[in-house]
Parts: sequence; C-alpha cells; structure tokens
Amino acid sequence: MDLVLSTDTVPVADRIGRWRAALASTLTPMAVAPRDSGPFTGRVAGGRLGHLPVCSLDADAQRVGRSGPGDPCVAVLVLTAGTVTLIQDGRSAVAGAGDLLVYDAARPYTLDFPERFACHVVHLPRRGLDVSDEELRAVTVTAVSGADGIGAILGPFLTRLLDPADSYGPAVAARLAAGVEDLFATLVAERGPAGGVDSGRGELVLRIRDHIDRHLENPGLTPETVATAHHISVRYLHRLFEEEGITVARLVQRRRLEECARELSRGRSAPAVAVVAHRWGFTNPAHFSRAFRRAYGHSPREWRQLSMAGGTPTAVRTASEAYGAPSRVAATAPAGGTGHTAPGAARDTSRAA
Repeated sequence: MDLVLSTDTVPVADRIGRWRAALASTLTPMAVAPRDSGPFTGRVAGGRLGHLPVCSLDADAQRVGRSGPGDPCVAVLVLTAGTVTLIQDGRSAVAGAGDLLVYDAARPYTLDFPERFACHVVHLPRRGLDVSDEELRAVTVTAVSGADGIGAILGPFLTRLLDPADSYGPAVAARLAAGVEDLFATLVAERGPAGGVDSGRGELVLRIRDHIDRHLENPGLTPETVATAHHISVRYLHRLFEEEGITVARLVQRRRLEECARELSRGRSAPAVAVVAHRWGFTNPAHFSRAFRRAYGHSPREWRQLSMAGGTPTAVRTASEAYGAPSRVAATAPAGGTGHTAPGAARDTSRAA
C-alpha cells in the first residue's frame, strides 16, 4: 500500500476535507465528523491487494459512514487499536482491539470511533463471494473475536497482509486476494446457524429455478447471467446445484426442451418447429434437433407429426430423465409414439446453455 495522506503536512483548517477525500479515494465516499475539538490528525494508506480495495487508518476519534447506497461490497474491518461501534440496519456491534467487524458497504452504515484508533479495512466485491444473502446476514453487524475460531486466522492474516510497509507482485497479490475471500467464506460457514443456512440455500435455489423459468426465452440465459441476477458468484451457483444433482446449464436446457415438447404436442395447432425452438431460446436448429431426440427419442418434427395423428399419449423418456434431477413439468409422447428410448439417450453430450 501507498501512503495516501498524513495530516502532518496539511494546514489544520484543511485537514477534515483532505481526510474525507483520502477516504473516498481509497475506499468509498463517506461523511466524516471528528469527535474532538482539537486539531485533527491521521494517516491513511491505501491501494489494492489483487482486485480487493484495501486501506489502513491511524487517526483521532471520529464518526464516519454513509447515508445512501454504495458499491456492492462486503467490508471487513480489523481493529488493531481503540474501540469502534458499528450501526447498520437498526443493529449495532462493538469491537475492541484484535476483533473484526463485517458490514454491507452497499447499505447505509455508521462507524463510531470514540478514541484514537488504528484499523485495516478490505472491501470484498459481493459477486466474488461464495455466500448467499442469508448466510451473509448471519455474520454482518457482529463483532468477531480475533482470539478463536476462523477470526483468529483471518484477523492476523489481514493485519499482516495490509502492513503498509509490504508490497506484492501481481500474481502473488491475486492469489492472496483469493485466499482472503476463501477465508471469509469459511468464517461465514463457521458462524452461520446450520439450519438457517440450509433453509436459506433452499429458498435461494427456488428463486433461481423461478428466475430460469421466467427467462427461458432469452438465448443469453447462462450460469453467468443467473449468478449476476442473484448477486452471487458463478462458483457458488454451481455449488448450490451440486446438491440438486444437475448443473445450471443442463437445467436450462432441460426446461427449454420440456416447453418445446409441450408446444409441439399440440399437433396441427402447434407453430412450426423452428418457431418453437426460437421461442424457447434455441438459436441453433441442428443443436436443438439433436438435443430433442436425445431427450425424447424422436426428432421435433416426428414428435409434432405423431401428435397430429391423435389418440392416447404414450409415455417416453422425458427431458428430466435425460438431463438429470426431477422435473416439475412431465412431458409425454404424442399419439402414435413408439414409447421407446432413443439409443444413447442417457449420454449427455449437450452443449452448455
């Protein structure tokens, strides 16, 4: 990190303004209110550890915070001297030297330092964290002891990493930043109530499934866009669906095929195959035809023609069987179907959605 500001060289009348500007340049714009009437003194060093904004503060008593929304980041503060009270979302937490505080930098908050203090702060971009909103709430606005558990690892680790006297090359800094994010995710897992986390994950999976169903027509629906819409990382999204027994890309493909099969089973009233495929997000006709046959044992055109013959539907392999995990929509073969499974249907060689 580089020294951003030392008030020793700044006229007394200009110090608060310069201090406010220094905090804005190293972390985020915020209000600053000194707690003492004497000349304000302080030092701030800042920079980046890989992709993580970081800073170190050593200053007189003050109250800082934001009243409006900020960047989608989670802030981790390690206090090395003094005390601090964090206020956010109608809750408060008090930390002493050696403790950690976690808060959501995207929402209004206040940090009240009643005496001279020293601390390190790192901002973790929300999208890079493998934690859900429910899990995050279990650790924010609470003082994490630096004497035991993961806090005893993360606190000293950050203190050592953010020593203003140290610097790291780009490759090393990137690895260290990833280590900080992993340790933070471990801290969340340690402190989150198991039942609450499981419940939160279940609710998140349901929301993601609903999001997928509502955006099937969009050819740009991908794991990346799904993760972005739910403010989680792609890695965490994949971890959620490991327990579901299906990847997100396969789920998207399966649901698209089911909706196509449903439309094509209307027989003469069904739109043309190409129209149906395009409506449900398929942009490559050949890929759609191969995937459909793999799932249902018939080409889309055969499926539509069989339904035009009328009669009682005969069950065949469904898309959920071909692509894994139970489906909420069960498709059946149209009248005249053979009821057989296409050779090799169990092999999933489909491309990611």
